[in-house]
Amino acid sequence: MKNSNVVDIIVVGGGHAGCEAALAAARMGRETILVTLKENTIAALSCNPAIGGVGKGQLTREIDALGGVQGLVTDLAGIHYRMLNTSKGEAVQSLRAQVDKDEYSKEMRALIAKQPRLRVWEGSVEDIHLDGERAGGVKLGDGSVLRSRRVILTNGTFLRAVMHVGENISEGGRVGEGSVQHLSGVLGAMGLETGRLKTGTPPRLDRSSIDWDRLTIQQPDPEPEGFSHWRDLPRREWMNCHVTRTNESVHDVIRSHLHRSPMYSGQIEGVGPRYCPSIEDKVVRFPDRTGHTIYLEREGLQSRSVYVNGVSTSLPADAQEQLVARIPGLEKAKFLRHGYAVEYDFFPPYQIRRTFECRAVPGLYLAGQICGTSGYEEAAAQGFLAGVNAVLSLADEAPFILGRDEAYMGVLADDLVRCDPREPYRMFTSRAEYRLMLRHDNADLRLACRGEELGLIDARQADRVRADQQKISDTISRLHGTRIGTRTLHQRLRSPGTNWKTLEEEIPEVTTWQLEERLQERIRIEVRYESYIERQMIEVERLRKQERWQLPDDLQYSEIPGLRSEAREKLNSLRPDTIASAQRIAGVSPADISCLMVALRARTQHEGRESR
Repeated sequence: MKNSNVVDIIVVGGGHAGCEAALAAARMGRETILVTLKENTIAALSCNPAIGGVGKGQLTREIDALGGVQGLVTDLAGIHYRMLNTSKGEAVQSLRAQVDKDEYSKEMRALIAKQPRLRVWEGSVEDIHLDGERAGGVKLGDGSVLRSRRVILTNGTFLRAVMHVGENISEGGRVGEGSVQHLSGVLGAMGLETGRLKTGTPPRLDRSSIDWDRLTIQQPDPEPEGFSHWRDLPRREWMNCHVTRTNESVHDVIRSHLHRSPMYSGQIEGVGPRYCPSIEDKVVRFPDRTGHTIYLEREGLQSRSVYVNGVSTSLPADAQEQLVARIPGLEKAKFLRHGYAVEYDFFPPYQIRRTFECRAVPGLYLAGQICGTSGYEEAAAQGFLAGVNAVLSLADEAPFILGRDEAYMGVLADDLVRCDPREPYRMFTSRAEYRLMLRHDNADLRLACRGEELGLIDARQADRVRADQQKISDTISRLHGTRIGTRTLHQRLRSPGTNWKTLEEEIPEVTTWQLEERLQERIRIEVRYESYIERQMIEVERLRKQERWQLPDDLQYSEIPGLRSEAREKLNSLRPDTIASAQRIAGVSPADISCLMVALRARTQHEGRESR
């Protein structure tokens, strides 16, 4: 290293956010240290052994298109792939992959180990070292100090973390690991507000004790597509998933033990994820449901452990064993680990900018579950953006901000900085108003050029994407200019049920175009939704105009005439950076936006007169 006493960036936490942040920073040329409690738990899949899902899969594809690593590592460890929502439109289709969890962590550790300018440091960070008012490093539990020019915290669920199994309470953010006790208080003293959230995980069962013949087989896609744009999916024998359901007998057991559940006894104060509820929550919230689907997912090709997806619970161990024994196929199942809940501190993300830098502490970045999100994919996206922006800030370069019309990652960042989560935030396709443009299939076309600008996508990769864009454009023009009877091939391809194979059967000349299969499908989607995308582009242009109206950090909302008290309160708290962001805040009306724009014009005119 150029200076062994001060490095450029320290990343705290070796989860999905930390891995992306550290690798991005090092690959962009900065000396980086990744501090983690245990090196062998880097990129551990603490909960489900899977990456992707509705909305989440798009995040992973976008990270890959920009030069991140989650998609690549998933493909190296994947054992079961399925494209979700295939009965619906392409805008809401998302890839999900089950992975060998040990292999996933191993592959990520290998990438980190061979990355120049990146080293791993085992330790517990208990304090932030300050250089004046800026973050200037970290203080470890053993009293030593690591100095840096930027600090990125990605502590996941480990801040003052407590695990619950029924009435039993123990310290830790994950089984077999401890928690970080003092850092929340340190940041609180620096002016950051903290909150409390909860997450949970299901039991793990011994695969040899399950009656697999009583379960429904869910096969993977026969010819799956991987997450990475840059290398083919390794060929291997894919693994089946298995499905069963709860029943009223199971629900009766849960109801009879509900008073012992930490969620209902008052033992847990934090709020859990609405869209990934515990089995107790499902039974209470949906009393008319006679059953809930359960997916049994192997945690690895050689692993004995089976993840019981759909039975997240913190009920006492004996109650867990009773309810599992009443699920078809699991009557004789043996537990390898009981389910548990984790309660932990987080920092409401309205305290960060879209760069993920803290407003209260310059040079300090937050990313991942400590920002109030849930999920590996959301964490990885935040870590990537935090790492990139920390590097750019070192060179006083413009920040890397993705718009809501450019990427789900842009939606995520914009949502976070203007929300005060009362429950963990999770990405869905429904959160993206321009989801027709932000599809799974076109992430590279949207973002590879941005990754090239960052130096994370090489020229060969970017040239391939530019060539694809040209082929798509040329082929669409050719479709407009080729007729079948009175209709163009473009019109024919827009017809329901028509695909590229249809065109080749009807017009043999099309086979001479020699278009790759992966591009055939992209063109079909573009042609089919062309008019809808054009309408969305008009909305996007309106949005971009609003994004150009920057709201200064020192704007005094209390002094702006006409603003309603609710709007003043929300704007002062969330401090949006543009008119467009302000417009999306609940409680800020169109009339309030008009008042803001009047105030901005007056300020601009005043500053213009002063400059003269």
